[in-house]
Amino acid sequence: MELKQAIHARHAVRSYRRQKVDERDLRALLEAAVRAPNAKNEQPWSFVIVQNRSMLERYSEQAKKRLLAAADECDASARALLRGSFDPLHGACTLIVICGRKGDEFAEADCWLAAENLMLTACDLGLGTCPVGSLLPVLNSWTVKAELDIPEAVAAIAPVVVGYPDGPTVSPTPLGSQDLELLALNGA
Repeated sequence: MELKQAIHARHAVRSYRRQKVDERDLRALLEAAVRAPNAKNEQPWSFVIVQNRSMLERYSEQAKKRLLAAADECDASARALLRGSFDPLHGACTLIVICGRKGDEFAEADCWLAAENLMLTACDLGLGTCPVGSLLPVLNSWTVKAELDIPEAVAAIAPVVVGYPDGPTVSPTPLGSQDLELLALNGA
């Protein structure tokens, strides 16, 4: 796949088959991620791959509880969704957590650049991805960090679920020339 095709084809997938990503594809994703540009050429990232179904389900439930606790500000339909079968991980069997050093002023940006390389490569491999920011409080809790061997001096920054889309996916509507002109005017 050409880069331009991957950029236009990549989008958040929110429904996955219950199938782990194989080791060959995981290696390709990580090889792409570590080639991301980064400030000061320090490669501040580390990666945690979670494919244990019971751990993923537990993290999903913990994230739902946190979201529901904050749902007082949400409307009734959002609260109902959170109480129902909603899965913040969208059924994916693979979670890649990109972590960075605490106190590094550029670590967050660097980790998200690595995530973008990972997501574009996943698209090229026919895999779906979705960043899952609602999982960050769970991943950065001391109990989960200990379970995943994430050192105290490191924080989870960019959690991304990866997997095989369950059914057809819908690509975002491309921006028209008027939209681009409006963006240029608003950004100036």
